[in-house]
Amino acid sequence: MNDKICTLTFDNSAEQAKLFSQVLNINCELVHSRKFPDEEILLSIPPALPEHVVMFRSLHQPNDKIIEILLAAKTARKHNAKRITLIAPYLCYMRQDIENKPGEAISQQIIGELFANTFDDVITVDSHLHRIDHLDQAIPIENAINIMATDPMSDFLEKQCPNTIIFGPDGESEQWVSEIAENIGGEFAVAQKVRRGDKSVKIEIPDKDFNGKDITIVDDMASTGRTIALATQLLKQAGAKSVNALVTHALFMGDAKNHMIKNGVENIWSTDTISDPSNKIQLHKLLADSFKTIL
Repeated sequence: MNDKICTLTFDNSAEQAKLFSQVLNINCELVHSRKFPDEEILLSIPPALPEHVVMFRSLHQPNDKIIEILLAAKTARKHNAKRITLIAPYLCYMRQDIENKPGEAISQQIIGELFANTFDDVITVDSHLHRIDHLDQAIPIENAINIMATDPMSDFLEKQCPNTIIFGPDGESEQWVSEIAENIGGEFAVAQKVRRGDKSVKIEIPDKDFNGKDITIVDDMASTGRTIALATQLLKQAGAKSVNALVTHALFMGDAKNHMIKNGVENIWSTDTISDPSNKIQLHKLLADSFKTIL
């Protein structure tokens, strides 16, 4: 057992954190927290820590979680931790990167600076970056690492449906669909999307022969499921034999999954960055390999 590093995690990320820690042969300890009646958080960590601490937590539904990881990190510094690495399989507040209207908070910059001032390293998966190319542009530290889940996703698809056409629901998804298609030696296509609101989107699919074909829609996340549902409708109208969905981050808010299935999606698959019954692909080895590169 490597006693120079340990993992601190929380109940809702414990399963993934334990698998990650097993790969690295390090201890994994739980952070305990509870709320007072007024919603303030009382948090405690193991008092005896090594100099390098890994804070492992996926940051969907982020607001309480951000407060908790800040409290845990600051407390860890007081109990021997000299280096703290945040591993957030899903990283929050990355999509708002400009001030669309005067007075809007640019949350990517604000939260990015907060993380940079709290952690020595940040590792995440398929972060939702729009107008920047590298995570260190949002989190200004040397080791701000955004890893792609395309290799394990490719391995899964190659076994599950090797002859599928990989379909991206918008231009931003091309980075994932093109790489997965290349990995499995298949075709890919990308739609054009115009978003009119949180649940209102317009999609135009490319002029391609989808008739009688099996299609897998691939995206970094699914929140409301409306984009994938609309793409499925259009692909079915174009003659697609079947449509499945594969996403990195299974946010699936409200009726998202039911809406996708209602509109023709046959299977919904995801990685385990966010725990969900759709999880089919585990990423603890990918995260552990990335962590090894910064040691």
